[in-house]
Amino acid sequence: MWGPEGLDEVEAELLGPPEDLTGKDVLEIGAGAAQCSRWLLAQGARPVALDLSHRQLQHALRIGGDVPLVQADAGVLPFKDGSFDLACSAYGALPFVADPVLVLKEVHRVLRPGGRFVFSATHPIRWAFPDEPGPEGLSVAASYFDRTPYVEQDEQGNAVYVEHHRTIGDRVRDIVTGGFRLVDIVEPEWPAWNTQEWGGWSPLRGNLIPGTAIYVCVRD
Repeated sequence: MWGPEGLDEVEAELLGPPEDLTGKDVLEIGAGAAQCSRWLLAQGARPVALDLSHRQLQHALRIGGDVPLVQADAGVLPFKDGSFDLACSAYGALPFVADPVLVLKEVHRVLRPGGRFVFSATHPIRWAFPDEPGPEGLSVAASYFDRTPYVEQDEQGNAVYVEHHRTIGDRVRDIVTGGFRLVDIVEPEWPAWNTQEWGGWSPLRGNLIPGTAIYVCVRD
């Protein structure tokens, strides 16, 4: 799944036809519990799941599977140049770093020529609206152009969650600066079958404004 809307890679084929994944070396960045990597493994690919969080990788170990797990910073990937055919990230890493170009350059470095990197993140327009699933979440409450990060702090004032806002234009410039060619931006529509509400995600909002943006990039 590329996001809360429920767009499935089987349907979207943003990494390519599933039958073409067999034997491909794939890096999942910000893998969490490696859900995407387990799917890739089932298609015959050779995935590696990378995440900064030791706790998330512990979840992956508990779930099981034969996916190699790597704890590392996405801005300093511990792989040789040209190690992978594909890379993917579903709401992982890129929204949470202050300088996404560092990550993009590293992904570009470890991909082989012709390799594809597909990543999804919250659609930038969502930053202008309150994070509410109901009608109160349909009024613009902030500037789309305000890049102030969203920060949650613990009782001692330490940042425990940080998410950085990038406009669509910012994302495109970051991707190009990172050395990639942007071939598509996918904005999934909310499907009729999805009745789930989660945080600020809901059918009400999803039918009116986009929630996810998926960027399809190629290393020429």
